[in-house]
Amino acid sequence: MGAGHDHGGGEIRYEKPLWIALGLTFAFLVAEVIGALVTNSLALLSDAAHMGTDVLALGISLFAVWMSKRPADAKRTYGYARMEAIGAMINGGLLFVVAGYILWEAVGRFQQPPEVASTGMLVVASLGLVVNLISMRLLKAGAGESLNVKGAYLEVWADMLGSVGVITGALAIKFTGWTIVDPIVAVLIGLWVLPRTWSLMRQSGNILMQGVPDGLDLEAVRKALTEFPGVVAVHDLHAWALGSKEAVVTVHVVGDDAKTTGEQLRRELSAMLEERFGIEHATLQVEAVPCGDHGIHN
Repeated sequence: MGAGHDHGGGEIRYEKPLWIALGLTFAFLVAEVIGALVTNSLALLSDAAHMGTDVLALGISLFAVWMSKRPADAKRTYGYARMEAIGAMINGGLLFVVAGYILWEAVGRFQQPPEVASTGMLVVASLGLVVNLISMRLLKAGAGESLNVKGAYLEVWADMLGSVGVITGALAIKFTGWTIVDPIVAVLIGLWVLPRTWSLMRQSGNILMQGVPDGLDLEAVRKALTEFPGVVAVHDLHAWALGSKEAVVTVHVVGDDAKTTGEQLRRELSAMLEERFGIEHATLQVEAVPCGDHGIHN
């Protein structure tokens, strides 16, 4: 018997900031692509490419927000909360593709560094930095609560660092004439993004594979259940997540009928799981005797 919670995605509070960030990012993307072509800067093109994935990422995030707000139905009884993880996984894949392309393109430029218009490169990158900082401010709050928004925030964060790198590279080229700085900056941006992208995809994959949510110690949950007054044994304990925060737990509990009723024990255990572990979605089956051979954990 469950704890009586709604398993739907619920209202996402960060839709408006996503829309504003999308509008700003798309407007600047057009300007940055033109600037990259005019200045012949790979570092600036790298930043523009990341800005392009930002547009896609923010669009995917908004679509995931829209889908996750849809209520549960007869075919999807948990609703569409997992669209958050799917959106984050797609965003991670986009980042991998873009970073790989920039690293490949940089190899050729190391061999024959082309001329770069450093002044134009500096102006465009500076404007990009302003846009990135505004977007980061808009998305920061949601990044701590939603994996989907975190994916968009990571995209913008990577662009912010990219803009700083391009500005640094433009200044170095302007005052030293070393155009090889341009591909070096592009490579550094790519190498910075890849491990963070992997972390995002790992988190998303863990949710989609129904892994134990990050931050939840399943053995601690098992111990708390086993040591609870009135509990004789625990088995078939499973934990997974619908999205970033919606941890779900199912468990069979063997109770001591002499000490408590099954319904009373279930309510007390549900309250304990929510209070100690923040688990709001718990389905507990209370048994007088173990339901078959499941490898009981005392």
